[in-house]
Amino acid sequence: CLARFKGQDIIGAALKAPLAHYERIYTLPMLTIKMDKGTGVVTSVPSDSPDDFAALRDMKKKGDFRAKYGVTDDMVLPFEPVPIIETAEFGRLSAETACEQFKVASQNDAAALALAKDKVYKAGFYSGVFLVGEFAGEKVESAKFRVRDRMHEAGDCVQYWEPNGRVVSRSGDECVVALTDQWYVDYAQPAWKAQVRAHVERMETY
Repeated sequence: CLARFKGQDIIGAALKAPLAHYERIYTLPMLTIKMDKGTGVVTSVPSDSPDDFAALRDMKKKGDFRAKYGVTDDMVLPFEPVPIIETAEFGRLSAETACEQFKVASQNDAAALALAKDKVYKAGFYSGVFLVGEFAGEKVESAKFRVRDRMHEAGDCVQYWEPNGRVVSRSGDECVVALTDQWYVDYAQPAWKAQVRAHVERMETY
């Protein structure tokens, strides 16, 4: 561990994000972050994430909200969503279109945001086309993995695994992903099952 600090301590920190349109962006608060998943720090994509669009819109519209977290105008007001993916259903700014369609008033509208996110993410993955970058004109479904590989080769990202939801062991402990030397028995492997059956047939049971 290099350091311990609270999220509040890094709000307003200037950052340079890989593949970002803006040369400099800032760490901003978001009310819907799940603190039990990963670090709680995420990349914001307000063009294609309804949650991120709603959070940015709240921050831009509400001066008292900015003041509460010590966010200055220059950290928020100059920034607009940048079109990255186009879909037939939602156009070039899917998150904004979906938030209007599902009447999302703020980042606190959990039910509407969940519905908007489900629709936008599916549309983006299965029918979306990249508008920018090396793979402009290609479908997201096939090109996204090459984008990941390019970022990995450039040292702009690291591989990371996490469960889709909360995982609890039989002991009641919450599970986390850990890359360790371990092994598992593949119960469906035919050769292994044949060996076990042969051994059982020779066993004396009582």
